[in-house]
Amino acid sequence: MSLEDLNRERAIRSTLRALARQRVAIVLQPGNVWVVERAIQDTDRTAEHLRTCHLRGWVEPVESAVPHGRLTAKGEFPPGDLYDSVKPVYRLTEGGWAVLNRSHGWVIATFVVAIASLAVGSVTVWLMLKP
Repeated sequence: MSLEDLNRERAIRSTLRALARQRVAIVLQPGNVWVVERAIQDTDRTAEHLRTCHLRGWVEPVESAVPHGRLTAKGEFPPGDLYDSVKPVYRLTEGGWAVLNRSHGWVIATFVVAIASLAVGSVTVWLMLKP
């Protein structure tokens, strides 16, 4: 694997972690508008990273077309239209949480320890029963 591939994988997992940190701060009425804290930074690669995560089964879209907008630098609503784009909203799947918690490595390590224990136990029993 090249250094460029490793950097891209790291960026994809970073986007996945950022998605897991998002939370809804308040719901504005009327209109059920979600105000999201710690939202993912919208870069030129964010959409590609989220679609890669979707392709791998780590995230799934909850809503396919949700209006998005940004606050001004002062943290206020922008003048005019609140929304400047339409994007999907994603949620993590069980596989995505497993990737974040690195559960797969623990399962493999547990399996290796179990096989080694079985081998040692079998050899011990065989040596004890040998005349």
